[in-house]
Order: sequence, then structure tokens, then C-alpha cells
Amino acid sequence: MNLEKSLAKLFSLHSFGIKLGLDNIKKFLNLLGNPQEQLKTFHIAGSNGKGSTAAFLASILQEFGYKVGLYTSPHFVRFNERIKISGVEIPDEDIASFIEKHEKFIEENGLTFFEATTAMAFDYFAKNKVDYAVIETGLGGRLDATNVLNPLAVIITSISYEHTDILGEKLEQIAAEKAGIIRNRTKVFIGKLPEEAQSIISERCKETNSELFNIEDYTVEKRNSLELYTEEIELDDWTMPLRGGYQKYNAALAGLVTAKTLDVRRFNIISAGIKSVIKNTGFQGRYEFYHSKPDIIFDSAHNSEGVQNFLYEFQKDSDKYSKKVLLFGVMRDKAVESMLKMLSKAFDEIRITQIEYVRVRSIEELQEVADKLSIKVIKETKPAEFVRLFKEHETDGCLVVLGSIYLVGAVKTELREYKNA
Repeated sequence: MNLEKSLAKLFSLHSFGIKLGLDNIKKFLNLLGNPQEQLKTFHIAGSNGKGSTAAFLASILQEFGYKVGLYTSPHFVRFNERIKISGVEIPDEDIASFIEKHEKFIEENGLTFFEATTAMAFDYFAKNKVDYAVIETGLGGRLDATNVLNPLAVIITSISYEHTDILGEKLEQIAAEKAGIIRNRTKVFIGKLPEEAQSIISERCKETNSELFNIEDYTVEKRNSLELYTEEIELDDWTMPLRGGYQKYNAALAGLVTAKTLDVRRFNIISAGIKSVIKNTGFQGRYEFYHSKPDIIFDSAHNSEGVQNFLYEFQKDSDKYSKKVLLFGVMRDKAVESMLKMLSKAFDEIRITQIEYVRVRSIEELQEVADKLSIKVIKETKPAEFVRLFKEHETDGCLVVLGSIYLVGAVKTELREYKNA
């Protein structure tokens, strides 16, 4: 089976939708020899910031000379982006071989796309004997397919309203689902969380005899900087390759995790890992400048908290643009009303769009929400073509492509195809 056929088979598993529960993944991993038991892992959950924190942590570990597995989702352009070892994507032949070997089991047991991909990642990391693996949850935590680990540390980056139809409508319920990845006697690290979420996680730590570390106890905000102080390290002068104050917290959280879990005291290496996160991990899609003059920015802010973080950063530059245009598309389970309300105040023109994906919110549905809020929008059926034309004909304007990672990835894929044509 070649890569194209393998990926077609894998992506067809999306028809099984989201299936929370651990029975299938445990059964499959048992068939594989339980590769997850061979891994030293860092397990990361959160409504926002988990991908960034995972990338920072992997980059720091790489700077210490470790062989590091990194499992994140979704991908932007290529499926291989989801599974990396020290910044190198899983080879095509490994994907094809895994699917061909286990196709019958996957079909007969009705595994979902995420379950099959998670098992593939664990198997690949174990066979390649990584020193550490940084694992990002998919949805939630307690019943997420990744929740079969006995991690060195658990990291919960943020908690806000998301997937309320699955995780619950209250922050306490969402927090409880995220906290479900906390095992007995585990080091637990949290970012800036609402009080009600902190309370739930603190209680879970008591139940499991786990040690809790709160990033706010180790950081000091000064002007536009963030300083991190622990018994092991001091970081007060670091180079951030990613824009946004929230990214400083993600980087600081990764630094704190490294210091407290591995008892390292070489803050210069932690700082180097933060500085080199893009080079080391290929990180993308977070306040990413795709083009300059006109400025085209990609950002995968996919919920209200993410939009708020983006706008806080965007307002620093927005006055310099003669025209500010938004290209917006999200999944069906997102809080579109609150997102559009915030975004409408920052842009002169909003274009709504959609991509081919099972959970996408259609242009018609987005139009209905906009009409309800009396927000003027324009339908855009060819998002990548719009980006290309904006790039060619604008000069001092700014275009922001924002919303679902799937939207950003689809646009980037098509733009690359234009370029290679």
C-alpha cells in the first residue's frame, strides 16, 4: 500500500466521528505490545496553548541533547506533521507500512482516525527509542485516546469554553475532563486558569497525591516582559520567536516543567530552546506572518479565548494598516457569536468561508449568526484564491486568516500548490 492509499484509508476513519472512550485504543495498543509503556512522556491538555507549549517543551528538551518525540494535532499541510522526532516528520513509508499492517484490525474494531493515529505515534516513538515524548491530547482528556499514559508530568495550559456539547457547559465540567489525565503521584503544571478550574484541578491533585505547580507562583510580569523564577532557574531576558504575551506564558510553562521535572539548572539551554522553537519543531500557524507588504497573518485562534489573545496582540499594529480584512471559518462546535462580536470591532471587512471537512460550520450557518448580530459579512467560496489575489493587489492593507487550524492548513496547502504549479 502506498502513502496516498494509506492516507485515504486513514482519513476515511473520520466517518466514525469523535468516539470518546479508551477500550478501542487499549485493545489496539495491546496488539502492538503496549509501546506507550516504553515511553517517558509529558502529557499536555488545554483549551488553548497546548500546541505551543508542546512545541516549546520539545524544543527545550532537544537543546538538552535528547531525542524527542512530539505528537500534536491537527496538521496544517501534511499528515506527517503530527508525528515528529527531534523536528523530523515521520517518513511516508512508516505511515504506509503501519496502515497496511494493521488495516484489518482498524476496520474490524471501528477505530477512529485519532485512535489509529495516536497508536501509530506511540509505536513509532517506541521503535525509535526516543528519550522523551511530548504528547498533546486531542479533545478533552479523561476519555481522550492519549489518556493511556503514565506520564512524568501533566500540563494543563488553559481552560475556557469549548466543545461544550461533549465536555460540558460549565467551566468546572470542562476542567474535570481535562484533569482526567492526572495520574497518581504525578507532577502537575497549570497555566493561568480561572479560579473555578484551578479548584477542580487542585482537588484532583489531592485525590491522586500529585504535586501541583501553578505558573503564576513562579512568574512576574514587568512592562511587556515576563520573568520566570524557580529554585533551579531564573529567566528574565529571553528571545521570543512567537508574538503575543500568552506565548510568553506558554514558553515559561515549558521552562518550569523542564526545571521541576528533570531538575535541570542550566537556564541558558532552556532559553535557547525557547528561542529555537520554530527551527527545532517547525511550529506554525500562531500569529504567523505569511507575507509582508501587504501583511498576511495566519492564526489558528479557534475559540473565544484564542480570539481575545490574538486581538490583544493585533491591536498593537492595527493602526498602521489602511485596510484590515478578516477571512474567517470555524468548526461547528465553536462559540461563533462571541468570536464574531469581538472580531467585528477590529476589522473593516469580514469574509466568511468554509472548507471541506466533516465538522465545519457552513457559510450559510455563519451568515445566519452574522445576520443575527447585525454584522456585515461577505461570502468567500475560494479562500486560497482570495489570499493570493490580496497578496498581488494590495499594498498597505492587512489580511488575517483566522479560525480553525483546518482552514489555515487548507489555505496554506492550496497556496503551496499555486506556487509549485
